Amino acid sequence: MSETGQTEVQQQFQIQKIYAKNISFESPKAPEIFLQEFQPQLEVDLNVETDKLDEGTYHVLIRVTATTKIEGATAFLCEVEQAGIFTIEGFDEQETQYFLASQCPAALFPYARETISGLVAKGGFPQLILEPVNFDAMFASHLEQQAQETQQ
Repeated sequence: MSETGQTEVQQQFQIQKIYAKNISFESPKAPEIFLQEFQPQLEVDLNVETDKLDEGTYHVLIRVTATTKIEGATAFLCEVEQAGIFTIEGFDEQETQYFLASQCPAALFPYARETISGLVAKGGFPQLILEPVNFDAMFASHLEQQAQETQQ
């Protein structure tokens, strides 16, 4: 106990659970798509969602959607929702937001990346290795955008 009679909360960041919440792979033009020359156009969409479960306990989900088209036709669509439960205690609000928007997604992304790579290969397509994501830069950009909206 401190001299003021209050207990001090120690700072803690801990991964409690990492799991795949939803996995989807579609190849709507198979088998015909395999007869075409493979010059794909890849589009990747990434979203992060957070939810407070309890005091100091948070659920973070990243949704990665990879869509590949060949000559305008969808070769495959792969979506992975990778989630985790995290303990974040003893930090101020801004630090907690940083963990939720940067550190938690950074812990989850390698799992989603590996799952997508495996699904695409099992779907009969060349291996897809997604580029690393700088979640720190994304968080900084988000803060900058919020600051601009506040000024307006």
